[in-house]
Amino acid sequence: QVQLVESGGGLVQPGGSLMLSCKVSGINSAIYNMAWHRQAPGSQREWVATVSSSNVTRYSDFVEGRFAISRDSAMNTVFLQMNSLKPEDTAVYYCQCQAAPGGYWGQGTQVTVSP
Repeated sequence: QVQLVESGGGLVQPGGSLMLSCKVSGINSAIYNMAWHRQAPGSQREWVATVSSSNVTRYSDFVEGRFAISRDSAMNTVFLQMNSLKPEDTAVYYCQCQAAPGGYWGQGTQVTVSP
């Protein structure tokens, strides 16, 4: 059974930083693309960043230069380092393993950016 468990969310002030983690079990995530998405209240889920199986990274325009996605294959874990956070970054952040049509998803972790 494939499971993805996100952690690291919380409340942070504007300009602050958080690092999210996504621990994968039941599959070797190293051979698949991994992605982070987010969903703000009242909005559709949107793509944030992807790291390929060969460690090529891509970012959405609204996080480019502020967020960094990485992976530790030995730990079967993917990370999202978020810097210079803005109130509009407030959302539930989801991890996705693109190992199948639609992918495997975690339950999400809440990130709230507020003074």
